[in-house]
This record gives sequence, C-alpha cells and structure tokens, in this order.
Amino acid sequence: MKRIFAALVLATAVAGSAIAQTPAPATTPAKPAVMAPVTAPAATTPAKPTAAIIDINSASLAELQTLKGVGAARADAIVKGRPFKGKDELLSRKIVPENVYNDIKDGIVARQKS
Repeated sequence: MKRIFAALVLATAVAGSAIAQTPAPATTPAKPAVMAPVTAPAATTPAKPTAAIIDINSASLAELQTLKGVGAARADAIVKGRPFKGKDELLSRKIVPENVYNDIKDGIVARQKS
C-alpha cells in the first residue's frame, strides 16, 4: 500500500512539474476597451429668422419680387391693383394664381392707411 501511495505521489509530482513547465498557450494581449468619443450635446439649430411681413399696399417692386412665385410682371400687377382691403384680394382679383397665393399668404399683409 505504501508503494502504491509512493508511486501516486511520485506520479503527481512528476506530472505537476511537467504541467508547471509547460508554456501557456500563446494568446494575444487583451485590447483595451474602446470607448465612444465624448461629444458635446448636439446644439439645437436656431430657428430661421422669420422674414419680415411685406405690406402689399406699400412694398416696392423689389420687395414684392422677393416673394416666392412673384416676378417682375406679378409685382407690377400688385402695384397697379393697389389699394387692397385684404391680402386675399390678390386671389379674388386674379392677380396671382392660387398656388402662388398659398405660398406667400403667411408673409404678406394688406395694411390700411389711417
């Protein structure tokens, strides 16, 4: 029994030293964790400055031509049709077509002289 025990101890010692001397398998070094770049919070874009409301009763030809769909001929027709009681008269008097009126109605006004 002592021989078996001695052989077992010897085998364990030999195997243990053999295992201890076996080089570890080659591994690639661990890569450091890549963190997402730190960025500032997205800046909100400032609201577009609202274009000045154009008074169709007093605007110059150049001012009227800044309106979408209003060229030299339509600007001239607006000037010749003055005074307007309301901006919707551009449509009812057929000075501009409906699609142009829909594009410009929020940027115009027909102020009355006091």
